[in-house]
Amino acid sequence: MTAAETSPAAAAPAATAAVGLDVLRLSGVRATGHHGVFDHERRDGQEFVVDAVVHLDTRAAATGDDLEATVHYGVLAEQLVAAVESDPVDLIETLAERLAGVVLAFPAAVRTEITVHKPGAPITVPFSDVSITIVRERP
Repeated sequence: MTAAETSPAAAAPAATAAVGLDVLRLSGVRATGHHGVFDHERRDGQEFVVDAVVHLDTRAAATGDDLEATVHYGVLAEQLVAAVESDPVDLIETLAERLAGVVLAFPAAVRTEITVHKPGAPITVPFSDVSITIVRERP
């Protein structure tokens, strides 16, 4: 093996890709959706809470004081709500994937972590929350 093949950067290219990126967090976005496998979930709907973490490079936006060079968090919040309120799916995993696509549609977004909380999930035992977190990056 060459020195390049055994270097830490060669061993973990995905880990080095995130170095130098900034983080935008949007937490607790609430929306009503009709997602779930049970008829009453589809019929009655329930609250979903979304946390979105966006990895991006904000240097150009900060230097030029340019909103177009970053992710507009107000627009992002509205788009996340619209995605939750759109067509029903069975799984919160599917919903999380949809939401990751919303984030990565912003040109400045490089990577995202999406958590979908379903605090009213139909579980027969006491619980605080059910959630899924996914991590996706631009191909």
